[in-house]
Amino acid sequence: MSEDPRFPLTKLLAALKARNYHFITPTPATHARAIARRQAADDLRDVFGWSLPFDYTDFDLEIFAALQKANAVDPQGAWLKSRVRVSSLDDDFFLHSAYPTTQQDAVFFGPDSYRFAAFLKAELPGLGARKCIVDIGSGSGVGAIVAAKIIKPESVWLVDINGRALELAMANAAFADIESALIFSQTSGVPAEASPDLIIANPPYIADPLHRAYRDGGAMRGAALSLDWARQAAEKLAPGGAFLLYTGSAIVNGQDRFKAALLETLRDFDVSYRELDPDVFGEELEREDYADVERIAVVGVAAVKR
Repeated sequence: MSEDPRFPLTKLLAALKARNYHFITPTPATHARAIARRQAADDLRDVFGWSLPFDYTDFDLEIFAALQKANAVDPQGAWLKSRVRVSSLDDDFFLHSAYPTTQQDAVFFGPDSYRFAAFLKAELPGLGARKCIVDIGSGSGVGAIVAAKIIKPESVWLVDINGRALELAMANAAFADIESALIFSQTSGVPAEASPDLIIANPPYIADPLHRAYRDGGAMRGAALSLDWARQAAEKLAPGGAFLLYTGSAIVNGQDRFKAALLETLRDFDVSYRELDPDVFGEELEREDYADVERIAVVGVAAVKR
């Protein structure tokens, strides 16, 4: 585990690790229900998992000092509140934005992150050795970190338009002690200067009226961004290059229109496409623009260029 002094948040993670911290982050809806009748934190899980305000006069001094040094604490009435949450995944921790994630530059981690990691763990061993990975829309860095630990490539690009996401991903990667060379790029899509033989992506797949970067997948009821990144992968990868995509598809009258469009986009690839979860974000179906959608499915795509 790195002790790089450039990352005060990494030292916060180390302090939490020493205290046997553990927290699995649920959906926002579950989170809201869990804290509905609570006002303040009783322990570290309340502060860094449930994002509850805390009394600094009765708090772990080392943890509080780390938060202050990272400029990651805000006043909230008579209490203070952490700007970050910390989620557990295997032996690693991932910093992400405090609840609720309403900011335009919010960095999200939740059930999709766990499913994405599981998808990568299932698919990556069958792809063989890879030299360069690009993680498009890397967010907290969960995909890049999981992939780097499995494949151990020479280099890993973490790419996101959100500077705050890259900041947290740097701390998360430092804590995970990745051996590969890491390159952080604040841009959209695959950087022109990258030469990947593996591209991974977990794009947002909901049409978000607030257009938050971590959540808004654009037109086609959130599928447009996934298709755009698939097109970029198709153009960038050489024969033998692989593309792993975890995303969602709005099912209308039993038809998966995203699948049809994706297969056309990846027509030069051998493609495996499967539903990983048949029904997520059911609350979105109450919106007028989802009126004809019967369910939103999470899908996993493994594609290798011929």
